Amino acid sequence: MFLNFVWHFHQPIYRQPESGEYLLPWVNYHTTRNYWPMLKIIEQEEFPCTINLVPSLIEQIKDYAEGQAMDKIQLALEKPVEEISSEDISRWKRFFPRFASLDSPEELQKNILNYFFSPLDQPEEKSQAELLSLRKKIFSAIFDYFGKLEHEKLLELTASPYYHPLLPLIIDLSQARKEAPDLPDFRYPEDALWQLQEAREYFKKILGFYPAGLWPSEGALSQTACEQIYRSNFSFTFTDEYLLWKSLDHRPDYNLLYRPYKCAGVSILFRDRELSDLIGFEYHRWPATEAVDDFLRRLESRAQKVPEDSICSIILDGENPWGAYPSNGVDFLRRLYEKIKESQKFIPIRPSDYLKDHSPKRSLKLISGTWMSSFFKWVGHPGKVAAWSKLANTRSNSSFSRSMAIAEGSDWFWWAGETEEKEFDLLFSAYLEKALKTGKSL
Repeated sequence: MFLNFVWHFHQPIYRQPESGEYLLPWVNYHTTRNYWPMLKIIEQEEFPCTINLVPSLIEQIKDYAEGQAMDKIQLALEKPVEEISSEDISRWKRFFPRFASLDSPEELQKNILNYFFSPLDQPEEKSQAELLSLRKKIFSAIFDYFGKLEHEKLLELTASPYYHPLLPLIIDLSQARKEAPDLPDFRYPEDALWQLQEAREYFKKILGFYPAGLWPSEGALSQTACEQIYRSNFSFTFTDEYLLWKSLDHRPDYNLLYRPYKCAGVSILFRDRELSDLIGFEYHRWPATEAVDDFLRRLESRAQKVPEDSICSIILDGENPWGAYPSNGVDFLRRLYEKIKESQKFIPIRPSDYLKDHSPKRSLKLISGTWMSSFFKWVGHPGKVAAWSKLANTRSNSSFSRSMAIAEGSDWFWWAGETEEKEFDLLFSAYLEKALKTGKSL
């Protein structure tokens, strides 16, 4: 049986539109602590994977690499100890509460700076200067590293719509009204098409080639979204297995799940939800040995029920789970890759390589949904409905712009009404305000 691992790397825009300040440090943090070590493990274990890169993340990594990102967290990590202010300390403790008990500015700076790196990059204790130098090295080399592993066929790099919008809802928000009857009218398929086409062009500009595949933001797909994806020259896409069962009106069946389908001209692979969610949300509670053994048992059980040339797709977030794992997930990932290769029952493969020899034999008309099945997470709260109303009102009173495209991102609606972090609302409101001012300045 073939295995298709897809790791989704994404961060929304954290950059204030007027000041250029990065209000949240997560692009900086995840690049050194998660993205870089995941590439190293893939290379060291020679284990082919897919990494999905959202252009909004690429854009911000580029800002940091070029020294254009104004980030107060990072600036404080670079300061001499005697220049650390009370505001720096408060900010550090807020974003990294595990260190809130530390009172010494020196100890606080040292611990947080170390925390920005994976155990994979710290075989021995490094000084502040050494860690800051390592950070610069990582940012300056990461795009070439992605390209190197793609060239060596250890990676397939895929994209998402540029600023991570929920494609079906940007195309027509009314389809989510059964979950939130008060949603406003919002129908802008042309915006969705821009998000797709601009993503492809930016990917080519930064990484040197057009991506063949697309992970739709939040796994959100519909029949019309597939038409737009195909029109934008992506050849394959992915989503959750729930959409398959809903579209086929069929109970779960591995023989149906572990094969490609065609929808509106684009090939689709559906993820195994249970296996993906075990890695994403459960196995961090287990010793690495037991977790990997359990995963292999489940794979072997599935493999006995399907033809040898079937493909199992395991698709999940590639950054956030590791914070809950011992050693930041390094031990688990290493053992997972090693044991899969040792078993010789499974062949890790890049999706484009699989689809060359296994073209879809069945077409389907896709029912809309997300990796969480429904759209409820993005619409099912008064705060979320209010956010959609603000977006709809701004869009109807202005032409499409890059600021509007940023405001269409899924993250603002994910967090609306569910977080006390003021930055998400500040950024969303700031980009809506700028959209009203800028009109059509793409």
